[in-house]
Amino acid sequence: MRNLRRTIRVRHLVPVGLVLAVAVGGLLVSLSAGASTRARTVPSGSQALAATPPPIRYVGNFTSSQVREGQLLFEANCSSCHGDRAQGAVGPNLQGLGPATVDFWVSTGRMPLADASVQATQKPPRFNGQQATAIAAFVASLAPTGQGFPSGIPHVDTRNASLAMGNRLFVLNCAACHTITGAGDALAAGAYAPSLHVATPTQVAEAIRTGPGNMPVFGSGTLSDAQVADIVAYVTGPIQHPNNRGGLGLGGIGPVAEGFVALLIGVGGIMLIAFWLGERA
Repeated sequence: MRNLRRTIRVRHLVPVGLVLAVAVGGLLVSLSAGASTRARTVPSGSQALAATPPPIRYVGNFTSSQVREGQLLFEANCSSCHGDRAQGAVGPNLQGLGPATVDFWVSTGRMPLADASVQATQKPPRFNGQQATAIAAFVASLAPTGQGFPSGIPHVDTRNASLAMGNRLFVLNCAACHTITGAGDALAAGAYAPSLHVATPTQVAEAIRTGPGNMPVFGSGTLSDAQVADIVAYVTGPIQHPNNRGGLGLGGIGPVAEGFVALLIGVGGIMLIAFWLGERA
C-alpha cells in the first residue's frame, strides 16, 4: 500500500517538476537575452552620441579646383546679371548668401533666369550636380556666409527620421502654401508655391534653411536639424510616393474631386445601363 502511494505521488510530482524547470529555464533565458540586447542596442553617454549620425551634414569645405571651375562657369553664365564677383548688377548681390542658396537656385534649374519679370520656375537644370556645386563653391569663396544662412550644402540622413513628426511639422509650417499634398498653390500678386513632387532631399532642406522667393527662412531656432530631416523624410516619402488605397490618386487633390469622378462615372454608367435596359424592355 505504501509503495502504491509513493508511486502515485512520484507520478504527480514529476510533471509538476518538469513544468517548473521549463518555466524557470525560459525565464532565465529571456532575462539573459534581454540584458544582452539592451547592452548591444542602448549605448550610454558618449557611445550613444557617437553611434547616432547627425541628421544633416553641411558640406562647405570646397577645393581650389572646385572654386576655379565654378568661377569659369559663373563668369560665362551668371556674371551678366550678378556681376563678375557676384556683387549684383541687374540681378541681386549673392555674396554672403552661402553655398546652399546658390546650389538650390542652380540645381533646380531656376537659374539662369530667362525673364526677370516673372517668378523663377523649376525646369531641367543647365548644369549637372558637380557644376552646380562648383558655382556654389565660387560664390561662397567671395565672402563669409551671412548670419542665418547655412555655411554648407546640406546632405540629409533620414534613416532615423520620424514620418509622424514630419507630417505634423509639414501641416503646421508648409501645407498652407504648398497644400497638404505638396502639389503647390497660387499666392498673392501672381506668385505661387511650387510643387514638391520632384524635389530632392537636399533641395527640400536648402529651401527650408534659405527661404527662396516668397518662402520664409526656417532657421535652427525655429526648426532643428532633426525636425528638418523629419520634414524631408515626409516630403520624399508619403508626399512624393503616396499610398493610394482607393486606387487611382487623381493627383491627390482630395476626396471632393475623387467623389465627383466616382459620381460622374459610377452613377452615370448605371443610368446609361438603366436606359438601355428600359429601351430593350
